[in-house]
Amino acid sequence: MRVYNAVSQPQEPNVTSESTQVTGHTDQGSCCNQSSCHGDNPDNIISSDNHASSSSTNSKKLNWKVSGMDCPACARKIENIVNQLDDVESGKVLFATEKLQVTLAPHAKADKIESMIEASCLQQGFTLQSLNSLTKNRHLAANETPNTWQQKIKDNGQIITIAIAMLVSTLSQYWSPSLSQDLFALTCVLGLIPIIKKAYRQTKTGSPFAIETLMSVAALGALYLGETAEAAMVLLLFLIGERLESFAASKARSGVQALMALVPETAMKIVDGKSVEVAASELQLNDIIEVAPGSRMPADGILLEQAASFDESALTGESIPVEHPQGANVMAGAIVVDKVVRFKITSKQGENAIDRILHLIEEAESRKAPIERFLDRFSRWYTPLMMVVALMVIVLPPLLFGESWDTWIYRGLALLLIACPCALVISTPAAITSGLSAAAKYGALIKGGATLEQLGRIETIAFDKTGTLTKGKPEVTDIIAFDNWTEQTLLEYSSAIEQGSTHPLAKAIVIKAQQIGNKSITERQASNKQALAGVGVSGIIEGSHYQISAPNSVENILSKEHSQQIFALEDQGKTVVVVLKEQQTIGFIAMQDTLRESSAQAIQDLQSMGIQTIMLTGDNPRSAAAISQSIGIDYKASLLPKDKVNYVEQLSQHSFVAMVGDGINDAPAMKAANVSIAMGGGTDVALETADSALTHNRLTELPNMINLSRATMLNIRQNVTLALGLKGIFLVTSLFGITGLWVAVLADSGATALVTLNALRLLNFKSKIEK
Repeated sequence: MRVYNAVSQPQEPNVTSESTQVTGHTDQGSCCNQSSCHGDNPDNIISSDNHASSSSTNSKKLNWKVSGMDCPACARKIENIVNQLDDVESGKVLFATEKLQVTLAPHAKADKIESMIEASCLQQGFTLQSLNSLTKNRHLAANETPNTWQQKIKDNGQIITIAIAMLVSTLSQYWSPSLSQDLFALTCVLGLIPIIKKAYRQTKTGSPFAIETLMSVAALGALYLGETAEAAMVLLLFLIGERLESFAASKARSGVQALMALVPETAMKIVDGKSVEVAASELQLNDIIEVAPGSRMPADGILLEQAASFDESALTGESIPVEHPQGANVMAGAIVVDKVVRFKITSKQGENAIDRILHLIEEAESRKAPIERFLDRFSRWYTPLMMVVALMVIVLPPLLFGESWDTWIYRGLALLLIACPCALVISTPAAITSGLSAAAKYGALIKGGATLEQLGRIETIAFDKTGTLTKGKPEVTDIIAFDNWTEQTLLEYSSAIEQGSTHPLAKAIVIKAQQIGNKSITERQASNKQALAGVGVSGIIEGSHYQISAPNSVENILSKEHSQQIFALEDQGKTVVVVLKEQQTIGFIAMQDTLRESSAQAIQDLQSMGIQTIMLTGDNPRSAAAISQSIGIDYKASLLPKDKVNYVEQLSQHSFVAMVGDGINDAPAMKAANVSIAMGGGTDVALETADSALTHNRLTELPNMINLSRATMLNIRQNVTLALGLKGIFLVTSLFGITGLWVAVLADSGATALVTLNALRLLNFKSKIEK
């Protein structure tokens, strides 16, 4: 709500979200209280003010980049390893960004624990590389892996060695069948040794039913039955499947990795008038840097040149370069197009626009979709249950019906492999990781799988007006002076009272005064300035009391003619303020906000999808009606923050509701909605409260976000059906002896590869919905 309303009510005190405390200065002479103000740069990507840093200064917190994770199940294995160590308070693996975060007890010896964690993870096949900060190691995280080339050759060499050994074993049967059997057995045993060790270590760390355990039991069982060639084939297919899973997992993270790669390693810093190449991680606030054409911005900065063009396509999706004037904020990752330019750094280490998006993506991983949480719980009892079923298949037919032990041991082992839940477990996180990555690429930040699932259920969307449907940058359109006042003097005195305020309407008055360029306007000072909650602002100039108020708060002072003039301006969608001297009306100032170019198209797209839309605003009904008619949306006007909350709660009783907003005033209503969406240039409270954010402030991405959610849930259903369907088919064929062990492994690895590849289709989602 904005306080300059024709029929508004007194404004409520500042309202913040439950989990966020807002601190900051209070503007004297502000035309709003702090809760209704925007930052100075609503068109920039996520604001950094008061934002929690993604990097920690706590010496008891350790961070690593993890290599070797194939799926979220690997992340859980690492967490189990870490959380069982003494002096570790918590360990968390962020699969999307391949990052391990560990919090140590206050008395812990960091060096000792660090060595233990790295050694324990290495035993399980996961390589760790310590990170001092995400920014400092960005190039490594995006373009390299901490695996050495020797390690990569060793990993792939195992598969090649086993394949060659199997080929030799196959050829040897033409001159010595017994030698061939021995070679197959030797190949299988040697290949199984590291897998059995890994299975044993996982059992000790709380993962007794991992695929390595099932694989070891099946292969050893096949050797016991004399099926040496099949045992070796099972081993080879298992290793190939693991490599395919690793490749697919890296592809699923490609969207996040591409985002991380946008910031360069080095920057040209200006020191004593000379350009010096430094690491981007060494840049500090207010440093001056120089960026050449074709180079990317290493941090957020203010442009010091007159004007320059920037390619922001990787950040915003806009293919045409954008020209920014002097003093404009430019995001990290933007490419300079036309000339060498200089900037003053405005972001701290680890807190530029891309860092903040990555930080929120990392937080999103802990917010699993309900279906993902269900499958996690399901897999915990599913595998032990299937091991019991496999044991019954082995034991019951020979004991009850006198069947051959060898036959049913073989079939039981095949059932054991088919029952492996890998494909089922990965079916949901693979799709969700791909969906989140796809969303990040076109400017939609979704905080976790739970939100991604909920977005597809939206039936009604409530929009805040100022800063959401509009740009939040009103401009003065009319200055009407009465009695002996001129337009210039009215603006002069009004600007003196509004000077220093961050409210969009106040800033519009000051900017208009500066554009006129009269020196007395910029030099005139007001004293005893006071913000009047829900009314406006007042101050003393040259001994006289002046006040700028919303029309509804001074209705008893306004004449009938003045009221008609205000109504006429408001019918045009303008916001009017009344300027008073000693409680006498001396003039009006009318301002109008500009609609976002994307608003009308977004509303049209949403309505074509069957989604109802409504605008909630504190503006007067006439201004709200003018806006709503121009973009074809319903509206509710003259709403206080609590009124918005009540209305959203009413909507939620019979519809699944989303709330889109950008300010502190919007935070309570956003929390009351089923799912909330923040504009990327909004306040930190709105961003922290929201379940998702449009980081580039383009509302046309909102329909895309909803379509992506629906596509992701469809993809998950396809994956679950595929995983369970293949298992069901091969379960029957294995019980009837139609298929054997190697087919069982192929079914498991094949299903895992298929569901992952199906999930990867979501990475190309944007191209399917672009218009």
